[in-house]
Amino acid sequence: MSFRLIVFPALTMVLACATLAHAQAAPAGKLSIIMFGAHPDDCDIRSAGTAAKWVALGHKVRFVSVTNGDAGHHEMGGGILAARRRAEAQEVGKRLGIEYVVLDNHDGELVPSLQVREQIIAQIRQVKADLVLGPRPNDYHPDHRYTGVLLQDAAFMVTVPNILTHIPALTKNPVFLYYQDGFQKPNPFSPDIAVDITDTYEKKIDALDAHVSQFYEWLPWHAGRLDQLPKDVKARRDWLKKDRGSNVSPVMRTALEKYYGKDVAATVQQFEAFEICEYGGRPSAEEIKRLFPFLP
Repeated sequence: MSFRLIVFPALTMVLACATLAHAQAAPAGKLSIIMFGAHPDDCDIRSAGTAAKWVALGHKVRFVSVTNGDAGHHEMGGGILAARRRAEAQEVGKRLGIEYVVLDNHDGELVPSLQVREQIIAQIRQVKADLVLGPRPNDYHPDHRYTGVLLQDAAFMVTVPNILTHIPALTKNPVFLYYQDGFQKPNPFSPDIAVDITDTYEKKIDALDAHVSQFYEWLPWHAGRLDQLPKDVKARRDWLKKDRGSNVSPVMRTALEKYYGKDVAATVQQFEAFEICEYGGRPSAEEIKRLFPFLP
């Protein structure tokens, strides 16, 4: 039998604010990047390789899981699973050198409410974000979709002083970006920015490897592939590395050529791509170069 962690709305905001009280903005001259996912492991899947590049240059990165992941398993759930997934996220934070925040909203029950929107706004404001990343609002999972909607709803409100008055509003709207996905309707993902993560792919696998409950238990079970999983720890990690490798399609190769040139782009083995959201700041080519200082 699994037991569910009951979290009341007021307590959720208290916990979020307690986290914020310990947050620090990026050092002077450094970028502040905040990435949102619906569940612990979503940010890692979509952007851990790029995050590692920012960290290597001394920039500040925070991952935020909007739910606590308390439904994502076939053998456990509720508070026990939420605690396990929070611990896995903290291990990722150590491995990548980032902050990893897990909010206490139930997995599978996320809706774009005012309460959760305020949690998102608070997170963005507290770190004084230059760049905000998250999923597009069209996806197979309702939690993913609504995380995208919540970020769109927060994009303007982060600059409005009379909203969430106890946390100072941002004076400049950050640039908001979507993670890459493969969904085609109502419109396909458009790769405005493509990053070669071949040199940080091992760091990305380090991050995914920390989510034991997901990549070595729940997701293989859900896909009917649990019997394919090696028992040896090293072999298991090698299996994950192969399983999560990128397929550089012609569209993505063209996007990489825009930043790396044709010859270098042809050698890229692993990448992450992002689409500019119309609701945030509209970056020029110079601003993109500032926000992605590792691009050539």
